[in-house]
Amino acid sequence: MKNKIFALSTLTLTLIAASPAWADPAKVIRIGVATVGTGGKPVFGGSSAATAATRGLIEEEFKKDGIKVEWNYFKGAGPAVNEALANKLLDFAWQGDLPAIVAKASGLKTKILLANGTLGTTYLAVPADSPAKKLEDLKGKKVALFKGTNGQLVVNKVLDQYGLTEKDFKLINMDTATTQAAIATKDVDGAWFGYDVFQLVDRGVAKVIWSNKEGPLSLTRQTHFLVTEDFEKANPEITQRVVNVLVRTAADISKPENAEKVLQEWSKSGVPYASFKKDYNGGADIKRRSSPLLDEFFYNHYKDAVQASLKFKLIRKDFDVNQWFEPKYLNQALKEQKLENFWTAYDAKGTPKGGK
Repeated sequence: MKNKIFALSTLTLTLIAASPAWADPAKVIRIGVATVGTGGKPVFGGSSAATAATRGLIEEEFKKDGIKVEWNYFKGAGPAVNEALANKLLDFAWQGDLPAIVAKASGLKTKILLANGTLGTTYLAVPADSPAKKLEDLKGKKVALFKGTNGQLVVNKVLDQYGLTEKDFKLINMDTATTQAAIATKDVDGAWFGYDVFQLVDRGVAKVIWSNKEGPLSLTRQTHFLVTEDFEKANPEITQRVVNVLVRTAADISKPENAEKVLQEWSKSGVPYASFKKDYNGGADIKRRSSPLLDEFFYNHYKDAVQASLKFKLIRKDFDVNQWFEPKYLNQALKEQKLENFWTAYDAKGTPKGGK
């Protein structure tokens, strides 16, 4: 497996010029990942794609065909993945809802293949000795937010519920590593985090004053695995086999007896095992959040996310989410692996519809 790490939020012209506009799919499959491990490690956690990457499962699937797999990790997260997709440097990508919506609204031709990390949590933290106790206490203060990521959409939704907007704060755009350092050194008064917040809490340098952990599902973050339309049309068999691997991996990590191993593997990203364990309720939430299903809840979330993105002026153009999703590969994988009822499907409001 060949791992690449892109440290910049946007790709340089030199990188684009040095890379082929289209890699022969008979030789390489290029996958973009909208994150990077602590210290630039080419490892991530929190999804079946993360586990497949760590275990080299997609590489194993295509080894007999002589097809190599490249995992490209982007410190610039979703926006950087979008630029790589736009410049035809990737075939598949793992990223969050907002950046993919921004790209689609801008005309980037992709297809969402399956859910790949759902119900993501968001935490608002402040330095441990901060007098702030609630969100409103940070009005007018310096707050870090990784803009362009799915976290920004959640933050805008949360602020809207409190009658606030981004303009009520001195928002500073910071990536994950910089945000962690800024809270520790008190260069910011607060910051929005994912599960990585717990390593700061456990060190005694931060405290959480708000989270969506027990809140409505509408305030959670979703991630997915997508493919470019060009690659999918030219390579439906390869696309199916990639989806097969991810679905098989999702089923494996969803088994309760595998929870400890999965959390340990994800901790190779640099986010401590203890952080994943707290965020995933000791591992009990892995199955629900690893479901690949494109159920009514997932569809509805993306439809609502598009409308919210328009409302908050994060995008300018509406589009049909139904035409964006391509469920046939997932449906085939579920059928072949006899997993049609393995995960619970949820309706638009997040109520279980059946399954196990």
